[in-house]
Amino acid sequence: MQNKFRLSALALALLIAGASCKKAATVAEEPNAVTQEVVDGIKAMGFTTTGIQATDGGYIVEGDIFISRNDLGRNMQGAILRVGQSEQYRTTNLVTGLPRVITISVDSRLASSYVAATDEAIARFNAENLQLTFQRVSSGANIAITQAPRNAQYLASAGFPTAQGNPHNQVLVNTRAIGSQPQSTVATILAHEIGHCIGFRHTDYMDRSYSCGGSTANEGASTVGAILIPGTPAGPDPNSWMLACIGSGQNRPFNANDKTALSYLY
Repeated sequence: MQNKFRLSALALALLIAGASCKKAATVAEEPNAVTQEVVDGIKAMGFTTTGIQATDGGYIVEGDIFISRNDLGRNMQGAILRVGQSEQYRTTNLVTGLPRVITISVDSRLASSYVAATDEAIARFNAENLQLTFQRVSSGANIAITQAPRNAQYLASAGFPTAQGNPHNQVLVNTRAIGSQPQSTVATILAHEIGHCIGFRHTDYMDRSYSCGGSTANEGASTVGAILIPGTPAGPDPNSWMLACIGSGQNRPFNANDKTALSYLY
């Protein structure tokens, strides 16, 4: 059975603070601790509360989606139109100001193999002749690909476009988890996260078990929106680049349905 890289957080460890002999210790709550208030806020946004992971500036939900702390409790209007179980979906916010060049940088701390994989991911998008084109730059990019925190329990993560029509500005990669995967696999992972940055949700967001295995897990519509992209299939799509999980060594270039979705949006 093929091992799966999950674009999902691992089970969170519970840290139990012990009392010191004859002296009670007071532990300050971490700014991004996963408190009940945080869980309630994420649930109110419509995301699953299973496997929430605290990270710099916010939380990782549904495996690879970044939610900033400032977004919790914010009254955001979303939309959902569901047909079938596995189709391409987009968020309410998309990148605007088309035609537009989106610049991408790769942190110098990352190995040169990530530069090559980024160039491959960029080439995949640019081959589709969209109104969004992508270009790698050394600094000042719209999307910065950088190292995830050392304690990260996800493969990679990204967020969704802003209300102002800009792409999410960061992709975090867990180099320890990705390991020595071939360039095509890393390019697929990066293209997937860039897909989130420009407004794509998981193709199988309504049932993550389709690509991740295990029990049925609906990610929820959420306040960011889960809007069916016209022209994409009403049935399962086993090769989409936006499936939630990917097998070790697997390559997922855009399939025909992905290309339809990209063309429709951009």
